[in-house]
Amino acid sequence: MNELMAARSLTTRPVVTLGGDAVAHVKDTVCDAGASRITGFTLTGRGLLSGPLKEGLPWPSVYALGHDAVMIRDRRGLVSAAAMTAHQQTLRARVLGARVLTEAGDELGTVLDVVVEGGAGGRIVGFRVAASRRFVPGHTRHRRRVYVPRGDSLTVAGRSLVLPGEAARHVADDLSGLTALVGGVPGRWKGSLP
Repeated sequence: MNELMAARSLTTRPVVTLGGDAVAHVKDTVCDAGASRITGFTLTGRGLLSGPLKEGLPWPSVYALGHDAVMIRDRRGLVSAAAMTAHQQTLRARVLGARVLTEAGDELGTVLDVVVEGGAGGRIVGFRVAASRRFVPGHTRHRRRVYVPRGDSLTVAGRSLVLPGEAARHVADDLSGLTALVGGVPGRWKGSLP
C-alpha cells in the first residue's frame, strides 16, 4: 500500500513534468465518490496572481503523486477542465461538509477531508470526520476529529455518504492509525477494502 494523504493537502501542490518543468499548481481535487477514486485535478497558474487554468489534469495522466509534487510525463496529458469536470464534481463541491451515515442510519459526523492513497493509486481509502456527539460521546466542548475507513461499500446519496456499519467500529485518531486500519495490520479491516 502507498502512503496515505489528505486530499486537501494536495491543494497548491506543484504539477511538474518528469523533465522538471513546472506546469501549474493543483487548485482542487476532482473525484468520483461513488467509485472511490480521484479522477483528476483542476489547476491554477504558477504565479502569485494567476487564476484558474482552462486545462485540467485527468488522473490517467498522473505519473506519481508525492508529498512535494504531482508528476506528469509532459503537458500533453492535460485536457479541457470543463470536459473533465462535466460529469464529476470537485471535492469541495461534492464531499466536504457531507454527512456521514452508517447503513443503519446512525450519524457519524461530517466530512472534513478525504484520505487518498498516494503514489499512483488515487484510491479513496477513508475520511477525516468531525464526529457527532452520539458517535463519540464525552466530547461536548469541541468536536472530535477522527479518521474513518470507507469500508468495502460506499454509497453517495445526495450530500450524504453512507458507510458500512463496520466502518464505525474502526476509527483512528490520525493518518498513521488509519494506515494501520486499511493496510498495515493483518486481520484488521484490510480484507474488506477492495
